[in-house]
Amino acid sequence: MITLKGENIYLRALEPEDLEFVHAVENDESIWDVSDTQTPFSKFLIKQYIENAHKDIYEVKQLRLVISSYNEKPLGMIDIFDFDFKNSRAGIGILVKDKENRGKGTGTEALKLLVSYCFNQLSLHQLYCNISEDNKVSIKMFEKQGFKQVGLKEDWNYINNSYKNEYLFQLLNKQDVH
Repeated sequence: MITLKGENIYLRALEPEDLEFVHAVENDESIWDVSDTQTPFSKFLIKQYIENAHKDIYEVKQLRLVISSYNEKPLGMIDIFDFDFKNSRAGIGILVKDKENRGKGTGTEALKLLVSYCFNQLSLHQLYCNISEDNKVSIKMFEKQGFKQVGLKEDWNYINNSYKNEYLFQLLNKQDVH
């Protein structure tokens, strides 16, 4: 059975009520290096994005879901991007917003739910993610879910006046029958 519900959190579609939360996340300069953001986003643009979030992943090649607690508090977001139907693969990005919600298994549970969704519902053959060399928490979380480091992009991102390496991680669907 396909479910986006875990023990402590669930993944849900974006709602109009998420405008303030998404605006706060997208404009939090402390995480711009993780999201590769360069400029702030207006509420108008985010509102338009949320209004169009219902479009099919096969059409827009991406899907953003809110990581939510069962008391309806948004904790973060998890994305499928660069969805490639022909090659049966997609990238994944994840962010748990507030520091007090990190290190409690929220990201791990959300990632596990999304991997299951991608492999079982979308029938993808592989998933990948890009992680900065100094993001040890994310590296550990993705490795815990079976992702393997398959590449190194040297001096890939310019952050705080220096270049940082970025790792490419990949997870193959071992139950894939294509």
